[in-house]
Amino acid sequence: MFDHYVPIWKKAPFIRFLVPLMVGIVLQWQLRLSVNLTCSVFLVAILILLTGFFWNDFERLRFAAIKGLCITISFLAVGSLLTQFKDIRNNIHWFGKSYQATDCIKIILQEPLVEKSNSQKAMAKVTTLKKGNKNIPCKGYIVVYFPKETSLSLDVGSQIIFARPLQEIQSEGNPGGFDYKRFCLFQDITHQVFLKKGDFIVLDKRNPSLLDETLFTLRKKILSVLRQYIRGEREYGLAEALLIGYKDDLDKSLVQSYTNTGVVHIIAISGMHIALIYWLLDLLCQPLKKLKYSKWFVTLIIISGLWLFSLLAGAQASVLRSAVMFTCIVIGKNFSRSSSIYNTLAVSAFILLCYNPFWLWDVGFQLSYAAVLSIVIFVKPVYSWFYIKNKILDFIWKLNAVSIAAQLLTTPFSLYHFHQFPNFFLLSNFAAVPLSSIIVLGEIFLCSTFFFPFLASVSGKFLSQLIWAMNSYIERIESLPCSLWPGLEINITQAIILIITIIGFAYFFLEKQKIGAWMGLFSMLFLMTLRSLSFSNCIRQQKIIVYNIPKHQAIDLVAGRSYLFIGDSVLAANNSLQNLHLNPSRMLYRTSSVDYLKQVICNENLIEFSTKKILLFNRNLFFDTTSKKIRIDLLIVSNNPKLNLLRLSRTFSIKQIVFDGSAKAKRIENWIKDCISLRIPYHDTSKKGAFVMNLN
Repeated sequence: MFDHYVPIWKKAPFIRFLVPLMVGIVLQWQLRLSVNLTCSVFLVAILILLTGFFWNDFERLRFAAIKGLCITISFLAVGSLLTQFKDIRNNIHWFGKSYQATDCIKIILQEPLVEKSNSQKAMAKVTTLKKGNKNIPCKGYIVVYFPKETSLSLDVGSQIIFARPLQEIQSEGNPGGFDYKRFCLFQDITHQVFLKKGDFIVLDKRNPSLLDETLFTLRKKILSVLRQYIRGEREYGLAEALLIGYKDDLDKSLVQSYTNTGVVHIIAISGMHIALIYWLLDLLCQPLKKLKYSKWFVTLIIISGLWLFSLLAGAQASVLRSAVMFTCIVIGKNFSRSSSIYNTLAVSAFILLCYNPFWLWDVGFQLSYAAVLSIVIFVKPVYSWFYIKNKILDFIWKLNAVSIAAQLLTTPFSLYHFHQFPNFFLLSNFAAVPLSSIIVLGEIFLCSTFFFPFLASVSGKFLSQLIWAMNSYIERIESLPCSLWPGLEINITQAIILIITIIGFAYFFLEKQKIGAWMGLFSMLFLMTLRSLSFSNCIRQQKIIVYNIPKHQAIDLVAGRSYLFIGDSVLAANNSLQNLHLNPSRMLYRTSSVDYLKQVICNENLIEFSTKKILLFNRNLFFDTTSKKIRIDLLIVSNNPKLNLLRLSRTFSIKQIVFDGSAKAKRIENWIKDCISLRIPYHDTSKKGAFVMNLN
């Protein structure tokens, strides 16, 4: 792993700054440290470092450890402060600090309208809050929804004024589910609003920035060329994603196929695309390199081209990482310096995290760095496994060696985020990587020659066939038996230990150092212990889970590693809804479906599960008053029945009430008032997320 036994921090000294910066970012997000405390720690560390200038050589050597500790602490503080300042909620100009439901709001659309199943959607920047006659400048972003049937002449830069109340963005809160609220917050988006016709006024004056206007105009032109010349919806949808990262036209089933076969990375704009652009620009600039004093001019052209493509591709974390890294490489070559790739990666990551600390949680950011680092470390050792004289076979083995090397460090991240492993990733990458590279270059050629209709038409037909062939190949690989190993649930602790295990064994095999073997063995033993404990806990578990799914009733009764589903028939028959809302929880608790649980006794709407009695109130029910109240441990209210809690409390002694996502908000508000007056604990899943009751 390390050449000539040189420690990694010697090869890449910037790692000493990057690691504490990352730790500081995580600590700030988890602990919410105060600005005053962080600044105080930072100033003390800096003052100690400054006093080091007055030390003699002996004192500097003696207190070198203190100096190193102060540098580490200072960058921890920097990471914490960057995270605090990046959080839009801490900005004094954030509109949420002074917003009231009666305020008039002025926004500027930041993107074209995107069609959804039942609406049109766009992100907008909040610029002004109007309180009476006072206009307050502010910052922040919201998501705006418009009715799908409404014809709107809105585009980037359109200014809109409205006085509708904003709703705070919430996550569904189902176990193992996607944290949509955090995802939006990391993009400075905190609220949303639905605007019907007549709810808003569009100002005549548009206010787009020159850069945004230029980029969106270029993107529109590129998209129109691709849609004109590439045939087939699935084909041009993938072509758009491959070239500029536009994913709104992607076929969902096709994306799932690419995910299941381990090649979804080619759809995300990443290092492969930047490498192709860099190679193409360098090739085009070869004639200029022969001119005198052209070094800086060529460097400027290549760097400008890389960043223009990065901005066109939406400035995603993965593409920015690659753009920063290749910028460092180009500048280094200009100065005739070949810096360590480890240091270049560390510098690029440091710059990106200083710009946006929240990219540390971005899946693309994590996977792109893990893949590049894994290739750099392992590709030569893996390639050396076999010596092949035949050049064609040797080239095939090189491609497979790169795929194997990339998979080593990305596997822990993939398992943590996607809970599955593509068993035939070698077969899928073998064809998808070179084909996608050819397709990207072909699309660049198409967009460069679109003003020659015949040439563009021929190029479009060729690309359409090529994309169709790649899609067909990937779907064929997916259809093979045992192509996917699903249900691999690991938590963040297990993922970190798995990474340490891989690094330990790699250090042992590459550098023949025993400490690597011991580190790998102990980490693997610890990982197996944690996995055994988690499976043991799952075998003994008993839970009642009431999910938060808008307009649907969904309940899982969990006993051991089995669950019994109770819910509406629409949800039970819709696999996509289950994959989105229910399966993450079932994967988290490692359960599978059964038609019967011995711990469950059903009597119409009354269910006995273990020692708990559950009453499902999903339709109009009437009960007679009894002399002795019947104990109900959990009352689950679904849909919109006529529910009189005062009358119901005369028959039942209710310990807990849960209102699920299928009930209307206005009715829930009235029921909550009754709960408060009757002093019955309640849980509204639409506000608090799924309700989970542990029975053991």
